[in-house]
Amino acid sequence: MQIDLLDSACELPASDWQHLATGGDPFISRDFLGAAEQTGAAGEALGWHAMHLALRDGAGGLAGLLPLYLREHSFGDFSRDWNWAPAWQQTGRDYYPKLVTGVPYTPSPGPRLLTCEEANASIAAALVDAVRRLVDELHASSWQCLFVREDDRQLLEAAGLLLRRGVQFHWLNRSYRDFADFLQGFNSEKRKKLKRERRAVAEAGLRIEVRHGDEIEAPLWLALYRHYRDTFLRYGNHPAFSLEFFQRVGAELGRRMVVFIAWRDSRPVASAICYRDDSALYGRHWGADIASPGLHFELCYYQGIEYAIRHGLQRFEPGAQGEHKLARGFEPMPTWSAFWIADPRMREIVANYLRREDDAMLDYQVEMARHLPYKGAATQVE
Repeated sequence: MQIDLLDSACELPASDWQHLATGGDPFISRDFLGAAEQTGAAGEALGWHAMHLALRDGAGGLAGLLPLYLREHSFGDFSRDWNWAPAWQQTGRDYYPKLVTGVPYTPSPGPRLLTCEEANASIAAALVDAVRRLVDELHASSWQCLFVREDDRQLLEAAGLLLRRGVQFHWLNRSYRDFADFLQGFNSEKRKKLKRERRAVAEAGLRIEVRHGDEIEAPLWLALYRHYRDTFLRYGNHPAFSLEFFQRVGAELGRRMVVFIAWRDSRPVASAICYRDDSALYGRHWGADIASPGLHFELCYYQGIEYAIRHGLQRFEPGAQGEHKLARGFEPMPTWSAFWIADPRMREIVANYLRREDDAMLDYQVEMARHLPYKGAATQVE
């Protein structure tokens, strides 16, 4: 096998990307990663040095790909390792650089060890071996494979990586006929509250529209980008994605981008940007020009649930954090990330830390499940 390190997702031809088993994931795609890198969001100026690891067979054909970034800080990767760098420093070691496999600014579980055949364990294992060698060559502290799906999780654990549990709140489609059918499962108090929230949006004179990425014209993108940007600035955060990024990704992903827009007369006053594949909807960004009761819940949750039911999607993953999602029917679900720690002593320290943390995260997941709004619901915690 031959290993190539690519400076951009676009360095790999679209024809090669099409052969990778990504399951249609919108984020692990040439369109999303390439646009993020080429418009600067995942560029070196913001600390994302792309070095995607391509594995080629003896004939030079692509066998597998590991999206990979060399990082000198942790902003935007959702690794939750902010207290790890001081721990390394206390032992006289450097934590950065580190290697990260994940999607910039996107804590969405998805495929990470990409092969040209479904579940090709030998190629996936070769990718793991290659990146561990790269950790040594670059004198990196670690390799972090973030927000992995179950098949990758099992392979990474077998390869000796440390697993870290997280919790997100996801909506699961239990073959609902429509939104009213979904609400029938709620207890009376929660059902009435949710209906009041939706009614408030209608009474405010707002009209909700659904558009896909290839249905958004340039003037509308100006408003949608303003919603996204101003939300970040309002909380003192940096809006990494540019207007050019959204315009490009919308055009290239097409129907794999879904945007819910609230209109007051002829003016778009709020929006929620989501993405989708064949089985799930993923919520990402929200913003508004106005303050209106229930509008955030309508655009970020209820419209997404209705869309998922209408299109036969099995899940709606609206992003990280947010215990308020419980009252809207989103269930606590485990997420998994995997860590290869180069130094054996630090690996032992991190392993002990993660064992203690896992007990706390599992307790948190169980406790959150007790607050679901469903009548007599029993959520199985894994």
